[in-house]
Amino acid sequence: MSTLTAPREDLLAAPDRPAALRLREVVKTYDGAHTVLDRVTLEAAHGTLTAVLGAAGSGKSTLLHCAAGLDDPTAGEAFVGGRRVSGLGEAKRTLLRQGRIGFVFQSYNLLPSLTVEENLQLPLRLAGAEADRPWLRLLAERTGVADLLRRRPGALTAVQQQRAAVARAFAARPDVVFADEPTGALGADESAEVLDLLRGLVDDWGPAVVVVTRDEAVASRADATWALRDGRLRPVLTVVK
Repeated sequence: MSTLTAPREDLLAAPDRPAALRLREVVKTYDGAHTVLDRVTLEAAHGTLTAVLGAAGSGKSTLLHCAAGLDDPTAGEAFVGGRRVSGLGEAKRTLLRQGRIGFVFQSYNLLPSLTVEENLQLPLRLAGAEADRPWLRLLAERTGVADLLRRRPGALTAVQQQRAAVARAFAARPDVVFADEPTGALGADESAEVLDLLRGLVDDWGPAVVVVTRDEAVASRADATWALRDGRLRPVLTVVK
């Protein structure tokens, strides 16, 4: 079992490695008329945090679903870690998500009947992989939930639940983590705590994190920020670090 403190060293050391996420001219239309995504192109490299800002109903979740293979675009293509996601059969998409993609949600989506430790192990079990306990312990310490592993989600505060959800998203050492309104249920101080955590994990361990949100504070932590309006992505801010 690995005890690496930088599980994506292979990605950071390979500048010619395919982008963690690439969307190319993605279109999503419903009922043949209502266009939610209109030729969206986006690329996120390993070791970067990208923010996509948009109002409710702007198509942020649709973009995430198409990028993660939860839904097929009407046209265009999505790639994760150089592998084409769009157009794959459901079984292959599921395997790709289990091995290469992590998720963080506004409502945490921790299983209430499992302990925090069991929730962290869940992505590995679903992928048929043996739990790497030293790695999971390190991850729990890095995300601030090491003392909460035997508790169930109902016994945690909101920010503790989100920290556990972040840890779970990184458990399988993904290429990309998609965070859908990760601060939406938190206060200002708690939101800043979670954003700082995501920023630190990106910098330390090198996956890409893509946050779709209405919270403009995300821009201050992001390497690139985009606005989604009328189905189109427009650059808002690029921070050179």
